[in-house]
Amino acid sequence: MQSFPLDLAHMFAGGLVLASFAMLYQDRLLPLINMLSLHSLLLGLSVGWQAHIQGAPELYVTAVLAIGLKCILIPLALQRMVQRMGIHREIEGTVGTGIAMLIGIGLVALSMDLMLKVTAASNVLVREDLALALSVVLLGLLMMVTRRNAVSQVIGFMSLENGLVLAGTGAHGMPLIVEISIAFSILIAFIVIGIYLFRIRERFDTVDLETIDHFRGEHP
Repeated sequence: MQSFPLDLAHMFAGGLVLASFAMLYQDRLLPLINMLSLHSLLLGLSVGWQAHIQGAPELYVTAVLAIGLKCILIPLALQRMVQRMGIHREIEGTVGTGIAMLIGIGLVALSMDLMLKVTAASNVLVREDLALALSVVLLGLLMMVTRRNAVSQVIGFMSLENGLVLAGTGAHGMPLIVEISIAFSILIAFIVIGIYLFRIRERFDTVDLETIDHFRGEHP
């Protein structure tokens, strides 16, 4: 494969990793939702480019789903949800932002070292895209672990799912029916989570998980 297609594919995948770090750095909900939109846009561009260089037209559907649902529709719905619940305040974390970023750098280094060894027999595009995809997955998981706000944990889950889609397309695509089922599963889960968040807000007047634990008597 020529150098330019490889470089562009790596640029999009690397952009996803950088967007994951930007999401991990954010401490307010609305900027975090905007970064989720950018994250999903980069995913859509990456998948669209993979469809071109792999000659896999079914991946264009995956790209359209990523941009339409996770870049536009779901972030707009999340913004409206946050505005209706009035939770524009800062997001508290279990660790400081600096520590979270250092842990994130360590996870990326671990991903690179592990995947480049495991996929040594694969071509360059697959090896490096899978390494970057695992980095995105682990950074999404880190966000879910280090954030106390329920909305930010939902966003962390969605960024993790973006990493899984990137891994699937980097490994020469996934069956179209699988991607469509994943997209609709995410949409249904988002609807259920939205209802769940509104119920939490009505019951506890907050979506901070530590405060909810206090209500339940799990902390002194």
